[in-house]
Amino acid sequence: MDLGLKDRVYILTGASRGLGNASARALVADGARVIITGRDEKTVMDAAAELGAGAVGVACDNADPSGAQRLIAAARAHFGRFDGILISVGGPAPGFVADNSDEQWAAAFESVFLGAVRLARTAAAELGDGGVIGFVLSGSVHEPVPGLTISNGLRPGLAGFAKSLADELGPRGIRVVGLLPSRIDTDRVRELDALSGDADAARTANESGIPLRRYGTPEEFGRAAAFLLSPAASYLTGIMLPVDGGARHGF
Repeated sequence: MDLGLKDRVYILTGASRGLGNASARALVADGARVIITGRDEKTVMDAAAELGAGAVGVACDNADPSGAQRLIAAARAHFGRFDGILISVGGPAPGFVADNSDEQWAAAFESVFLGAVRLARTAAAELGDGGVIGFVLSGSVHEPVPGLTISNGLRPGLAGFAKSLADELGPRGIRVVGLLPSRIDTDRVRELDALSGDADAARTANESGIPLRRYGTPEEFGRAAAFLLSPAASYLTGIMLPVDGGARHGF
């Protein structure tokens, strides 16, 4: 099936590694061109080089108010167009309610929540018919993850924002979608497993609650993201797609 991605141009934030990078790889493999971002300049430039001629790296922090406009300008300068954005934010500090400080909450709000809102709002003003805004959120949108209180507080709010945005932008032909990963085998998830004191035991316990009985791979997530961003998904908007091996049991 042709996803219709050839020569379309997407911005992917937080894409020097992990799920954002896997999504960039899937898009480029299908003919799209990408601007990928990360906070560390060397890391993001190295990641762009690995992706080849279809990728350009730009060092950018999601919390930077000027970042969104700079990224869109880079897309147009390098590739001549701008078709969509996949907003992936780093995981905020882990911890239970009593563990997290006001400073941690404020920092996470600036980068995870307000940074994502700002990126989406700026993209919405620049996209035309056929454009798409995607969010990489978390299964915590539907069910809190123990030990990730800040994430549990902020990501459902972003899902609500995305749904509102889908309603507002639909008449202009712009789609808004979300992806809800759960246990995908990334550095972040391995770090969270290690917090238990026995990473192998934590992984085994988590896998037992997943119908497919395994963690997902970044490549599996990337293919799902590429499809949702593509013209092949042109009648899908306002949806939150769990990418979790069946871990979410609700409809």
